[in-house]
Amino acid sequence: MTIDMDKCSGHARCYGTDPDLFQIDDSGYALRPGFEVPAGGEDTAREAAASCPERAITAQ
Repeated sequence: MTIDMDKCSGHARCYGTDPDLFQIDDSGYALRPGFEVPAGGEDTAREAAASCPERAITAQ
């Protein structure tokens, strides 16, 4: 999972989809540009990527 930090606009929809997977700051911006998705979390990760209005998240 990668997040284009320059595109993140702080909507926090990814966090709303899975608060255990996505880390955000108090303003709603992503805190880390990439991480491994735990086994079994792939569908939720893709859902979170699809919910990002800026298309900043890429599920690989």
